[in-house]
Amino acid sequence: MTQTTNSRRLLAVLAHPDDETFGMGGTLAYYAQRGVQTFLICATRGEAGGMDENCLDGFDSVAARRESELRCAAGILGLTELYFLDYRDSGMPGSPDNHHPNALINAPQREVAEKIAHLIRQICPQVLVTFDPIGGYKHPDHIAIHRATVDAFYLAADERFVDGLSPYQPAKLYFHLIPKGFLKAAIRILRLFGKDPRRFGKNSDIDLIALVEEGDFPIHARIRYGSAYQKKSTASRCHESQLDGALMSNPIARWFNRIFASSDYYLRAYPPSQSNVLERDLFEGIS
Repeated sequence: MTQTTNSRRLLAVLAHPDDETFGMGGTLAYYAQRGVQTFLICATRGEAGGMDENCLDGFDSVAARRESELRCAAGILGLTELYFLDYRDSGMPGSPDNHHPNALINAPQREVAEKIAHLIRQICPQVLVTFDPIGGYKHPDHIAIHRATVDAFYLAADERFVDGLSPYQPAKLYFHLIPKGFLKAAIRILRLFGKDPRRFGKNSDIDLIALVEEGDFPIHARIRYGSAYQKKSTASRCHESQLDGALMSNPIARWFNRIFASSDYYLRAYPPSQSNVLERDLFEGIS
């Protein structure tokens, strides 16, 4: 992990190995290379993620392989520290994984929030980031960790929550967004490749068209991470078991990714945004 003396700290709270790279990886790498102490809480080890048998060579489980991939990516992105909450991947809606007793979606929300709040007090980040209210693409774990993180943001500042650490509240809370324009362009590109945009992803369980039809979220911040693009791209290759190799090897797909995936977008949940001017820095206004 990267060593730094910068007093600025950013904490991302996510659900699975690869969320940190495929989602807001550009942002994390961008701030890490600027010397910001960048932390990640991962709720699960991605046990429900499908993968080819050859990806398990040298590993005793899917969880072990995906944890190894996450640690690989974390090193490339420059994360300062990584924490696991030790829940189990719940899988997509309707899957047998939904019923596992240790699945994240079956954990009491207060319990998850207390674990996150404890780490917020320990790390003392000025900026906290997580998924949007629909979890990006409606993954149950993404939605669960979004809700628990919002609760934890306020719980960490509550003196009535006693955990041996001093109350603390980050200055800002952001939700990572997938812009509708990006989704619409991705749908067109997928159709060009003969792929069904209603069955996107390694496990064909993401409906991009349904996401476009969902209610819109306002964009309050845009982080251009062009200088960190190569780190995100390299970190993505750590998650080999979750990549669609045929799609990612296509030169048109690589061009599309390079052109359109050079910025991350966020809704500022706290303090509420009162301006139509896009923030260019998640630490804007923090002394």
